[in-house]
Amino acid sequence: MTAPDGAGRTMVEVSGTEALWLLEDTGSGRLAYAQREAVVIRPAVHVFEYGRLVVRAPVQTAALSDRGLLTYQADDLGSPSRAGWSVTVIGPAEEIDDAHEVAHYRRTLRGWVHGPHDAVLRIRPQQVSGYRLHSGQPR
Repeated sequence: MTAPDGAGRTMVEVSGTEALWLLEDTGSGRLAYAQREAVVIRPAVHVFEYGRLVVRAPVQTAALSDRGLLTYQADDLGSPSRAGWSVTVIGPAEEIDDAHEVAHYRRTLRGWVHGPHDAVLRIRPQQVSGYRLHSGQPR
């Protein structure tokens, strides 16, 4: 008899601090935002510095003009044991417009595309949530 999918795994919520720590351990995720009453999700790369999440993503900044809050999600769920983690950050965002700062992040964050659909954004985390998936019993 085979075990049902998901048997033996548990999902454990982590603190916001641990979630941000996990986020620092990876460099890519997904940026989600509303556009014309639909949710748009784009691949993105990021770095967490000075309490802010800097994201480089292939989005038109004009589409983000009424953005309010943006959502960023990253995870590491690809291990053979199907254990890992997922983190979601929600907060207000601003486009980084200082030429030197943009140049720095374009050098250090390898983008998905180059050209007019290549935004560098700073998100101030207001809501941070995350969880770990464990194989077997949680520690």
